Amino acid sequence: MKPVTLPLVVSLIALIAGPVPGLAWFWMRIERIVATSAAHASPNVAASARSKGWDFWTVEIDNLSRELKDEKARVQKEEEGLDLRAARLAAERQELEKLRTELSTMHDEISAKVIEIQADESKNLRMLAQTYSSLTPHAAVAIIHELDDSTAVKILSLMKPDVIGPIFEDMAQGDPSGSNAHRAAVLSEKIRLLKAQRTAQTP
Repeated sequence: MKPVTLPLVVSLIALIAGPVPGLAWFWMRIERIVATSAAHASPNVAASARSKGWDFWTVEIDNLSRELKDEKARVQKEEEGLDLRAARLAAERQELEKLRTELSTMHDEISAKVIEIQADESKNLRMLAQTYSSLTPHAAVAIIHELDDSTAVKILSLMKPDVIGPIFEDMAQGDPSGSNAHRAAVLSEKIRLLKAQRTAQTP
């Protein structure tokens, strides 16, 4: 072998053989180094993960857990608001039912009073009709002149035809202007309509 190539061969052998022991040592120790680093780096995260039933725990999972908690709190708050609104609506509905009951009671009372008033009015009108029937036609006409058409019609409609006839006759006589005769005709027509209405309402 030539003297020039001998140093070259020795150098190559040194380059090849030098890193091999170091790589072998590193390969044997790498697993222990990684385990030790992981244990020192995040013991709290690992413990938290184990307490949550996970074998691993990441920042994304932690963020997701936080978001779920926030969403749960928001939903719970909305449910509380809905419960309050439902309670308020129930109270308002109960108040409306109370008012409706009171209005119904008032309506019944008013209806009863109206019927009572109508009965009293009918009784009073019949008494007036009997009273006017006992008067002379001239005296009855003098009173009717002071009454409005509605009241006069109600009273005259309760009087017998043989009593009303002389009253209208007295109204028409001695009236050059014809106003009393005209009123007698108007009252007569209104009496006819009122009696027809009463007949239609009678079962």
